[in-house]
Amino acid sequence: MEKLLVVDDDLGIQKQLKWSFTDYNIVLAGDRETAIAAVRRHEPKVVTLDLGLPPDPANASEGLAALKEILEIAPFTKVIVITGNDDRTHALKAIEMGAYDFYQKPVDSDVINIIVSRAFSVAKIEDENRRLKSVNGTDSGIIGNSESIARLQTMVQRIAPTAITALLLGESGTGKEVTAKAVHLLSDRKKKPFVAINCASIPEALLESELFGYEKGAFTGAHKATKGKIECAEGGTLFLDEIGDMPFGLQAKLLRFLQEKIIERLGGRQEIPVDVRVVCATNQNLEQMVADKTFREDLFYRVSEITLNIPPLRDRDEDVIILAKLFLQQYAAEYKSNVKSFSEDGISAIKAHKWPGNIRELQNKVKSSVIMATGTQVNSFDLGFFDYDHEEDGYELSLNLRSVREKAETLAVQKAYALAEGNMSKAADLLGVTRPTLYSLIEKYELNINE
Repeated sequence: MEKLLVVDDDLGIQKQLKWSFTDYNIVLAGDRETAIAAVRRHEPKVVTLDLGLPPDPANASEGLAALKEILEIAPFTKVIVITGNDDRTHALKAIEMGAYDFYQKPVDSDVINIIVSRAFSVAKIEDENRRLKSVNGTDSGIIGNSESIARLQTMVQRIAPTAITALLLGESGTGKEVTAKAVHLLSDRKKKPFVAINCASIPEALLESELFGYEKGAFTGAHKATKGKIECAEGGTLFLDEIGDMPFGLQAKLLRFLQEKIIERLGGRQEIPVDVRVVCATNQNLEQMVADKTFREDLFYRVSEITLNIPPLRDRDEDVIILAKLFLQQYAAEYKSNVKSFSEDGISAIKAHKWPGNIRELQNKVKSSVIMATGTQVNSFDLGFFDYDHEEDGYELSLNLRSVREKAETLAVQKAYALAEGNMSKAADLLGVTRPTLYSLIEKYELNINE
């Protein structure tokens, strides 16, 4: 059974919790010193910590000190702090320091069991994700712990050492290029170039020269011989994104390259041998395009020696939270923000959203939320889910005018503050109000904004 460390100086509470947690191997500690020793010895994934520890049980100083030390020793441990009914301030301070959650006495066995169970689940997901990220000492870049992503990771690991041509299928924003890079990084070509080209983003007239290169004088402006993307990828991996948008006339030349591993530059006559592993991707139905005679059948079978389906974010269970937290850490560091986590309603809003734009949409939402957030936690409002109703666990436009106005004014102040880069006078001008009025709004809605 998983080890659960219970830190509480009250023997009655210790006994109650021990009998409540029947699914775990309970380790008990009554003070900070014993708790730290237990963390070092047993390495529990989850800890329940009473903030009122001796020698100062009436205050939270010893408990908060214990929390700080536990997270320094074992930063991935999920610490659930337990406080008295009137001690919400210290509980929020603990969350700010990195605690996973808090629970207020008196202890309800059913409720605390749910909180602990969730903490173990999150710890397991994060632990497995850290292990899955590293394969043979290489970070593949594919992040997630869902069943569909586990299957994808297994397939990537199996095909990476081979020379097989892979076709990646998935909606826009699902991470097709990340998957292609994972194939490259887990192969023996990882020290050679990874070259990507989007067939849909380059005009048809330029795509051939971009892929195959050109000789001097091949066309007006060709002042010197230039290598194409294929030659630049020599020894490594070439990623052809949106291959379904490749012009029909160019597909025959690509097929010859894939079959013969030789190319001819535009305007040239010399055959150039190349050693390149090819990975293709598309969000189109190539089989239907073959039927419609807009994609060559022989090329389709050549590029799809093996097909990998990349699942949309809506089908990846808890992966959305893992990715959201990863992006939060990344952008908080990039923008030097003091944001540390998502609030409960922020997490709920992320789970409820269907993410039609997949990972790219999530990334953009989190990025903007880090800029918009005024405290240490990102909520649903910061994420841009203005009509999210936490109680209904969905989206619903409130009919309460006071609530609507409060949300609208809060968002406007936050946006103006961000656009003005913290300058209150500029923010007031953007809002069309006086500086005292702006300060009044900040005070009214208790926004954590410092000039």
